[in-house]
Amino acid sequence: MKKRVVVIGAGASGMTAAIFAARAGAETTLLEHRDRPGKKLLSTGNGKCNLSNRRLDDRCYRSGDPGFPMEVIQGFPLKRTLDFFEGLGIVIRDRDGYLYPRSGQASSVAEVLRRGIRDSGVRMETNCHVRGVRTFGDAAAGHFAVLTDSGTFEGDAVILACGSKAAPATGSDGSGYDLAESLGHTIIKPLPALVQLRCRENFYRQIAGIRIEAEVSLWSGGERLADDQGELQLTDYGISGIPVFQVSRFAARALDEKKPVTARIDFFPGMPEKRVRDMLCERAARRPEGAMEEFFTGWLPDKLSRFFLKYAGIRGERPAASLSKREFRALERVIRAFETEIAAVNSFEHAQVCCGGVDVREVSPRTMESQKRRGLYLAGELLDVDGICGGYNLQFAWSSGAVAGMHAGV
Repeated sequence: MKKRVVVIGAGASGMTAAIFAARAGAETTLLEHRDRPGKKLLSTGNGKCNLSNRRLDDRCYRSGDPGFPMEVIQGFPLKRTLDFFEGLGIVIRDRDGYLYPRSGQASSVAEVLRRGIRDSGVRMETNCHVRGVRTFGDAAAGHFAVLTDSGTFEGDAVILACGSKAAPATGSDGSGYDLAESLGHTIIKPLPALVQLRCRENFYRQIAGIRIEAEVSLWSGGERLADDQGELQLTDYGISGIPVFQVSRFAARALDEKKPVTARIDFFPGMPEKRVRDMLCERAARRPEGAMEEFFTGWLPDKLSRFFLKYAGIRGERPAASLSKREFRALERVIRAFETEIAAVNSFEHAQVCCGGVDVREVSPRTMESQKRRGLYLAGELLDVDGICGGYNLQFAWSSGAVAGMHAGV
């Protein structure tokens, strides 16, 4: 008699888990509460689906157990991931290590996974809302009844791949946390990650819409929490862009702990301090009678340079030669170490992933099986693992889903 596996959640990790459970020989049922699987995939990589990245190491992930994510990925590494998708029909495009489907469409990835589900003989149930998971026997046993509004599905193994609370419009409603907790697991409070930061100051409307290369570092109580460099976006409420996304989970956690958080922005990242000072002096010497309102033309966006002058207390009509060394130093400090107070992170609706989730110390990285309940497996965003931007969260989804499916299915 075939082993029966029930997979809850048809996102990236859930669809992968179902395919590999079925390929392992299990009679597999995939339950999805929306009308179509894989909706969140459609928005990944700005609709292009950044499948993975050739640069994979521990530094790309954050977790309660720092070694856990890469140990999972070693069980289903990048080569096997690419072989899997190429076998489904995806042609891979490599853009400086960032891996995409050559079609440039996330819908292609979702479609081949749906086709893989059909071809593997997985039973798919959509619009199926899970109300609870009942277990039979003690923790050493592995028999389950999944209770839904469509009926009860029995299995010898269950894979929880329900996603997080991020981007709820795509179906991530956080219900998996309750299911995992009901089955004995500890939940580390989920918070938005890879998300924009809201700042306390009221001047952001003046500079909204600017995009510029910068380094963003986060500070709390004199401690540097994190930093990243890339294209910064200034919005009417604060700061956004890849470097902000990369550090946002540290702001979310600190703010949740009621700690003050400050962002420090360097608008000339990587440039030696003396070089910036020399450039300011050289520019002033070249046009000593030129008005300061034109001083940064060709160097910084006009709107931003006017803001810097105002912030440093320098009138735009003043000639460059009239500025004192102290005033130039004040201007330099604004440009190299601009500080802004972080009031909040944007909500789950705007977040790409969550930090927090099921405590990974209660899950085997080799099999993805629960250490609390035999026959229960967990995968994907439900776990306390969040990667940086660049395909890392999807790689963890593919790897954790495949490992869970392969071991649940045998």
